Amino acid sequence: MRESTGRPRGVAVSAELAFSAGDLAQMRFAVSPMWEVGTSFRLLRSGGAHPVHRPWAEQVRPRVLAAGLDRSLLAELIPPTGYVPDFLNPAPDGPAPALATELAGIMAAPPARVRQDLDRLEHDQGGLGPRSRTLYADPAARLPRLAEEVETYWELALAPYWARIRTVLDADVFHRARQVAEQGTGHLFNELHPLVSWDDSALRLSRRQRPLSREAAGAGLLLIPSAFTHPGPLTRVTPPEPPQLAYPARGVGTLWEPRPLAGTDALAAVLGRSRTLLLTELETPASTTELAHRTGLSPAGVSQNLTALRNAGLVSAHRAGRSVLYARTSVAETLLAAAAP
Repeated sequence: MRESTGRPRGVAVSAELAFSAGDLAQMRFAVSPMWEVGTSFRLLRSGGAHPVHRPWAEQVRPRVLAAGLDRSLLAELIPPTGYVPDFLNPAPDGPAPALATELAGIMAAPPARVRQDLDRLEHDQGGLGPRSRTLYADPAARLPRLAEEVETYWELALAPYWARIRTVLDADVFHRARQVAEQGTGHLFNELHPLVSWDDSALRLSRRQRPLSREAAGAGLLLIPSAFTHPGPLTRVTPPEPPQLAYPARGVGTLWEPRPLAGTDALAAVLGRSRTLLLTELETPASTTELAHRTGLSPAGVSQNLTALRNAGLVSAHRAGRSVLYARTSVAETLLAAAAP
Protein backbone atom coordinates (compact mmCIF):
# COMPACT_ATOMS: atom_id res chain seq x y z
CA MET A 1 0.00 0.00 0.00
CA ARG A 2 1.31 3.41 -0.89
CA GLU A 3 -0.60 6.60 -0.23
CA SER A 4 0.10 10.19 0.50
CA THR A 5 -0.40 11.63 3.94
CA GLY A 6 -0.29 15.11 2.46
CA ARG A 7 -3.21 15.16 0.03
CA PRO A 8 -6.33 13.59 1.48
CA ARG A 9 -8.67 11.58 -0.73
CA GLY A 10 -11.92 10.52 0.84
CA VAL A 11 -12.19 10.48 4.62
CA ALA A 12 -8.85 11.23 6.27
CA VAL A 13 -7.90 9.59 9.53
CA SER A 14 -4.98 9.79 11.91
CA ALA A 15 -3.00 6.56 11.91
CA GLU A 16 -0.73 5.26 14.65
CA LEU A 17 2.19 2.87 14.31
CA ALA A 18 3.29 1.55 17.69
CA PHE A 19 6.98 0.92 18.39
CA SER A 20 8.57 -1.59 20.70
CA ALA A 21 12.22 -1.46 21.67
CA GLY A 22 12.80 -4.07 18.96
CA ASP A 23 11.12 -1.92 16.31
CA LEU A 24 13.27 1.06 17.24
CA ALA A 25 16.36 -1.13 17.05
CA GLN A 26 15.41 -2.10 13.48
CA MET A 27 14.65 1.44 12.28
CA ARG A 28 17.05 2.60 9.55
CA PHE A 29 17.50 5.07 6.69
CA ALA A 30 17.90 4.23 3.01
CA VAL A 31 18.27 6.13 -0.25
CA SER A 32 16.13 4.41 -2.88
CA PRO A 33 16.45 5.00 -6.65
CA MET A 34 13.01 3.47 -7.26
CA TRP A 35 11.30 5.91 -4.91
CA GLU A 36 12.84 8.71 -6.96
CA VAL A 37 11.73 7.03 -10.19
CA GLY A 38 8.13 6.76 -9.06
CA THR A 39 7.75 10.18 -7.50
CA SER A 40 9.58 12.05 -10.27
CA PHE A 41 7.67 10.22 -13.01
CA ARG A 42 4.40 11.16 -11.33
CA LEU A 43 5.50 14.77 -11.11
CA LEU A 44 6.18 14.82 -14.87
CA ARG A 45 2.84 13.16 -15.60
CA SER A 46 0.95 15.74 -13.57
CA GLY A 47 1.86 18.35 -16.17
CA GLY A 48 2.00 21.09 -13.57
CA ALA A 49 4.81 23.59 -13.09
CA HIS A 50 6.32 22.53 -9.78
CA PRO A 51 7.85 25.57 -8.02
CA VAL A 52 11.08 23.74 -7.16
CA HIS A 53 11.48 21.18 -9.93
CA ARG A 54 10.44 23.32 -12.90
CA PRO A 55 14.01 23.64 -14.31
CA TRP A 56 14.44 19.88 -14.17
CA ALA A 57 10.99 19.14 -15.61
CA GLU A 58 11.46 21.53 -18.52
CA GLN A 59 14.67 19.74 -19.49
CA VAL A 60 13.44 16.20 -18.94
CA ARG A 61 9.80 16.16 -20.09
CA PRO A 62 10.62 16.49 -23.85
CA ARG A 63 13.07 13.56 -23.61
CA VAL A 64 10.54 11.37 -21.82
CA LEU A 65 7.84 12.17 -24.36
CA ALA A 66 10.21 11.56 -27.28
CA ALA A 67 11.01 8.12 -25.84
CA GLY A 68 7.30 7.27 -25.73
CA LEU A 69 7.32 6.67 -21.98
CA ASP A 70 4.03 8.52 -21.62
CA ARG A 71 2.45 5.54 -23.45
CA SER A 72 4.35 2.83 -21.59
CA LEU A 73 3.54 0.18 -19.00
CA LEU A 74 5.36 2.37 -16.50
CA ALA A 75 2.88 5.18 -17.22
CA GLU A 76 -0.06 2.87 -16.60
CA LEU A 77 1.39 1.73 -13.29
CA ILE A 78 2.16 5.28 -12.09
CA PRO A 79 -1.02 7.30 -12.70
CA PRO A 80 -1.05 11.05 -12.06
CA THR A 81 -2.88 10.48 -8.75
CA GLY A 82 -3.83 7.62 -6.50
CA TYR A 83 -2.34 4.25 -5.74
CA VAL A 84 0.96 2.99 -7.13
CA PRO A 85 1.63 -0.79 -6.99
CA ASP A 86 3.72 -1.73 -3.97
CA PHE A 87 5.89 -4.19 -5.90
CA LEU A 88 7.57 -1.19 -7.55
CA ASN A 89 9.20 -0.32 -4.21
CA PRO A 90 10.86 -3.41 -2.73
CA ALA A 91 12.44 -2.78 0.65
CA PRO A 92 16.00 -1.46 0.11
CA ASP A 93 18.45 -4.11 1.31
CA GLY A 94 21.08 -1.56 2.34
CA PRO A 95 21.61 2.15 2.92
CA ALA A 96 21.89 2.99 -0.79
CA PRO A 97 21.11 0.13 -3.20
CA ALA A 98 21.85 0.55 -6.90
CA LEU A 99 18.97 0.80 -9.34
CA ALA A 100 19.93 -2.61 -10.76
CA THR A 101 19.50 -4.17 -7.32
CA GLU A 102 16.04 -2.71 -6.90
CA LEU A 103 15.04 -3.76 -10.42
CA ALA A 104 16.12 -7.31 -9.57
CA GLY A 105 13.79 -7.13 -6.57
CA ILE A 106 10.93 -6.00 -8.81
CA MET A 107 11.50 -8.81 -11.32
CA ALA A 108 11.59 -11.31 -8.44
CA ALA A 109 8.14 -10.23 -7.21
CA PRO A 110 5.86 -13.28 -6.90
CA PRO A 111 3.07 -13.31 -9.54
CA ALA A 112 0.45 -13.39 -6.79
CA ARG A 113 1.94 -10.20 -5.29
CA VAL A 114 1.88 -8.44 -8.68
CA ARG A 115 -1.73 -9.45 -9.35
CA GLN A 116 -2.83 -8.39 -5.87
CA ASP A 117 -1.34 -4.94 -6.43
CA LEU A 118 -2.90 -4.69 -9.88
CA ASP A 119 -6.29 -5.59 -8.41
CA ARG A 120 -5.88 -2.67 -6.02
CA LEU A 121 -4.80 -0.40 -8.87
CA GLU A 122 -7.83 -1.44 -10.94
CA HIS A 123 -10.14 -0.69 -8.04
CA ASP A 124 -8.47 2.68 -7.40
CA GLN A 125 -8.39 3.80 -11.04
CA GLY A 126 -11.60 2.15 -12.26
CA GLY A 127 -9.78 -0.16 -14.66
CA LEU A 128 -6.42 -1.32 -16.00
CA GLY A 129 -4.69 -0.20 -19.17
CA PRO A 130 -3.91 -2.72 -21.93
CA ARG A 131 -0.27 -3.12 -20.94
CA SER A 132 -1.19 -3.62 -17.29
CA ARG A 133 -3.66 -6.33 -18.30
CA THR A 134 -0.87 -8.10 -20.17
CA LEU A 135 1.31 -7.84 -17.06
CA TYR A 136 -1.54 -9.30 -15.01
CA ALA A 137 -1.85 -12.25 -17.38
CA ASP A 138 1.86 -13.14 -17.25
CA PRO A 139 3.93 -11.19 -14.70
CA ALA A 140 7.11 -13.23 -15.21
CA ALA A 141 7.14 -12.51 -18.96
CA ARG A 142 6.29 -8.80 -18.71
CA LEU A 143 8.32 -7.64 -15.70
CA PRO A 144 11.61 -7.59 -17.69
CA ARG A 145 9.97 -5.16 -20.13
CA LEU A 146 8.96 -2.96 -17.21
CA ALA A 147 12.55 -3.03 -15.96
CA GLU A 148 13.75 -1.87 -19.40
CA GLU A 149 11.34 1.06 -19.31
CA VAL A 150 12.54 2.04 -15.83
CA GLU A 151 16.16 1.92 -17.03
CA THR A 152 15.30 4.11 -20.02
CA TYR A 153 13.55 6.62 -17.80
CA TRP A 154 16.47 6.59 -15.36
CA GLU A 155 19.00 7.38 -18.09
CA LEU A 156 16.85 10.19 -19.50
CA ALA A 157 15.54 11.81 -16.34
CA LEU A 158 17.59 10.96 -13.27
CA ALA A 159 21.05 9.54 -14.01
CA PRO A 160 22.45 12.83 -15.41
CA TYR A 161 21.32 14.60 -12.22
CA TRP A 162 21.93 11.82 -9.71
CA ALA A 163 25.15 13.24 -8.26
CA ARG A 164 23.31 16.44 -7.32
CA ILE A 165 20.22 14.62 -6.05
CA ARG A 166 22.25 12.12 -4.08
CA THR A 167 24.16 14.93 -2.34
CA VAL A 168 20.88 16.34 -1.01
CA LEU A 169 19.61 12.91 0.10
CA ASP A 170 22.86 11.95 1.82
CA ALA A 171 22.98 15.30 3.61
CA ASP A 172 19.44 14.69 4.89
CA VAL A 173 20.35 11.24 6.24
CA PHE A 174 23.43 12.66 7.96
CA HIS A 175 21.34 15.40 9.58
CA ARG A 176 18.62 12.99 10.75
CA ALA A 177 21.11 10.46 12.09
CA ARG A 178 22.75 13.22 14.08
CA GLN A 179 19.35 14.24 15.45
CA VAL A 180 18.77 10.71 16.72
CA ALA A 181 22.22 10.57 18.29
CA GLU A 182 21.94 13.95 20.01
CA GLN A 183 18.21 14.34 20.77
CA GLY A 184 16.55 10.96 20.36
CA THR A 185 14.01 9.31 18.07
CA GLY A 186 11.07 11.39 19.25
CA HIS A 187 12.77 14.61 18.20
CA LEU A 188 13.58 13.09 14.80
CA PHE A 189 9.96 12.21 14.08
CA ASN A 190 8.60 15.51 15.34
CA GLU A 191 10.96 17.37 12.98
CA LEU A 192 10.46 15.06 9.98
CA HIS A 193 7.29 16.64 8.56
CA PRO A 194 4.29 18.60 9.95
CA LEU A 195 2.03 15.58 9.31
CA VAL A 196 4.30 13.20 11.25
CA SER A 197 4.61 13.19 15.04
CA TRP A 198 5.82 11.00 17.88
CA ASP A 199 4.05 10.51 21.18
CA ASP A 200 4.13 7.78 23.81
CA SER A 201 6.06 5.20 21.74
CA ALA A 202 3.87 5.63 18.66
CA LEU A 203 4.37 7.28 15.28
CA ARG A 204 1.32 9.27 14.18
CA LEU A 205 0.52 10.08 10.55
CA SER A 206 -2.19 12.68 9.91
CA ARG A 207 -4.52 12.92 6.91
CA ARG A 208 -4.32 9.28 5.99
CA GLN A 209 -7.08 7.35 4.20
CA ARG A 210 -6.44 4.00 5.89
CA PRO A 211 -5.65 3.01 9.46
CA LEU A 212 -2.18 1.70 10.24
CA SER A 213 -1.24 -0.74 12.98
CA ARG A 214 1.86 -2.66 13.93
CA GLU A 215 -0.12 -5.89 13.48
CA ALA A 216 -0.63 -5.04 9.80
CA ALA A 217 3.00 -4.01 9.25
CA GLY A 218 6.41 -5.66 9.47
CA ALA A 219 8.89 -4.95 12.23
CA GLY A 220 10.98 -1.77 12.33
CA LEU A 221 10.73 1.17 9.94
CA LEU A 222 12.53 2.29 6.78
CA LEU A 223 12.91 6.07 6.51
CA ILE A 224 13.54 7.16 2.92
CA PRO A 225 14.42 10.79 2.11
CA SER A 226 13.16 11.80 -1.32
CA ALA A 227 13.79 14.74 -3.62
CA PHE A 228 10.47 14.40 -5.46
CA THR A 229 8.03 13.29 -2.75
CA HIS A 230 5.60 16.21 -2.38
CA PRO A 231 3.79 17.68 -0.53
CA GLY A 232 3.56 15.07 2.24
CA PRO A 233 5.10 11.72 3.15
CA LEU A 234 4.25 8.50 1.33
CA THR A 235 3.97 5.06 2.88
CA ARG A 236 4.33 1.45 1.78
CA VAL A 237 3.18 -1.32 4.10
CA THR A 238 3.60 -4.89 2.87
CA PRO A 239 4.39 -7.33 5.70
CA PRO A 240 6.62 -9.08 6.54
CA GLU A 241 8.85 -6.29 5.14
CA PRO A 242 9.34 -3.24 7.36
CA PRO A 243 6.98 -0.34 6.60
CA GLN A 244 8.51 2.38 4.45
CA LEU A 245 8.03 6.10 5.01
CA ALA A 246 9.28 8.34 2.20
CA TYR A 247 9.45 11.98 3.17
CA PRO A 248 10.57 15.26 1.49
CA ALA A 249 14.30 15.67 2.08
CA ARG A 250 15.80 18.81 3.56
CA GLY A 251 17.50 21.12 1.08
CA VAL A 252 15.37 20.19 -1.93
CA GLY A 253 14.49 23.86 -2.40
CA THR A 254 18.07 24.58 -3.45
CA LEU A 255 18.48 21.48 -5.62
CA TRP A 256 18.38 23.21 -9.01
CA GLU A 257 19.81 26.58 -8.04
CA PRO A 258 22.93 27.58 -10.04
CA ARG A 259 26.11 26.82 -8.16
CA PRO A 260 28.65 29.62 -7.65
CA LEU A 261 31.63 29.11 -9.92
CA ALA A 262 33.99 31.82 -8.77
CA GLY A 263 37.59 30.73 -8.54
CA THR A 264 37.70 28.74 -11.76
CA ASP A 265 40.94 30.46 -12.76
CA ALA A 266 42.77 28.36 -10.19
CA LEU A 267 41.10 25.23 -11.51
CA ALA A 268 41.91 26.18 -15.10
CA ALA A 269 45.60 26.32 -14.17
CA VAL A 270 45.34 22.60 -13.38
CA LEU A 271 42.78 21.26 -15.86
CA GLY A 272 43.17 23.76 -18.68
CA ARG A 273 40.71 26.47 -19.68
CA SER A 274 38.71 24.38 -22.15
CA ARG A 275 38.06 21.54 -19.73
CA THR A 276 37.25 23.94 -16.90
CA LEU A 277 34.86 25.79 -19.20
CA LEU A 278 33.11 22.54 -20.08
CA LEU A 279 32.73 21.65 -16.41
CA THR A 280 31.16 25.01 -15.65
CA GLU A 281 28.81 24.67 -18.62
CA LEU A 282 27.66 21.29 -17.30
CA GLU A 283 25.63 23.01 -14.61
CA THR A 284 22.88 21.19 -16.52
CA PRO A 285 23.56 18.01 -18.52
CA ALA A 286 24.19 18.62 -22.22
CA SER A 287 25.25 16.90 -25.43
CA THR A 288 28.48 17.48 -27.33
CA THR A 289 26.63 19.61 -29.90
CA GLU A 290 25.03 21.78 -27.21
CA LEU A 291 28.37 22.28 -25.46
CA ALA A 292 30.08 23.23 -28.71
CA HIS A 293 27.36 25.80 -29.38
CA ARG A 294 27.60 27.26 -25.87
CA THR A 295 31.36 27.42 -25.58
CA GLY A 296 32.48 28.16 -29.15
CA LEU A 297 34.77 25.12 -29.08
CA SER A 298 34.76 22.77 -32.04
CA PRO A 299 32.66 19.58 -31.67
CA ALA A 300 35.86 17.55 -32.05
CA GLY A 301 37.57 19.56 -29.31
CA VAL A 302 34.56 19.19 -27.01
CA SER A 303 34.50 15.44 -27.60
CA GLN A 304 38.22 15.08 -26.91
CA ASN A 305 38.04 17.09 -23.69
CA LEU A 306 34.93 15.28 -22.48
CA THR A 307 36.70 11.97 -22.98
CA ALA A 308 39.59 13.18 -20.82
CA LEU A 309 37.19 14.48 -18.14
CA ARG A 310 35.27 11.22 -18.20
CA ASN A 311 38.45 9.17 -17.83
CA ALA A 312 39.33 11.31 -14.82
CA GLY A 313 35.97 10.63 -13.18
CA LEU A 314 34.77 14.23 -13.50
CA VAL A 315 32.08 13.65 -16.12
CA SER A 316 29.56 10.85 -16.73
CA ALA A 317 27.77 9.98 -19.98
CA HIS A 318 24.12 8.96 -20.35
CA ARG A 319 22.32 7.76 -23.49
CA ALA A 320 19.31 9.94 -24.41
CA GLY A 321 17.80 8.62 -27.61
CA ARG A 322 20.29 9.17 -30.42
CA SER A 323 22.47 11.53 -28.44
CA VAL A 324 24.55 11.29 -25.29
CA LEU A 325 24.14 13.64 -22.33
CA TYR A 326 27.18 14.52 -20.26
CA ALA A 327 26.90 15.48 -16.60
CA ARG A 328 29.23 16.51 -13.81
CA THR A 329 29.98 13.83 -11.24
CA SER A 330 30.04 14.34 -7.48
CA VAL A 331 33.85 14.48 -7.75
CA ALA A 332 33.59 17.42 -10.16
CA GLU A 333 31.09 19.18 -7.89
CA THR A 334 33.49 18.81 -4.96
CA LEU A 335 36.40 20.07 -7.07
CA LEU A 336 34.49 23.15 -8.21
CA ALA A 337 33.37 23.89 -4.67
CA ALA A 338 36.90 23.54 -3.36
CA ALA A 339 38.25 25.93 -6.01
CA ALA A 340 35.74 28.63 -5.02
CA PRO A 341 37.08 31.23 -2.57
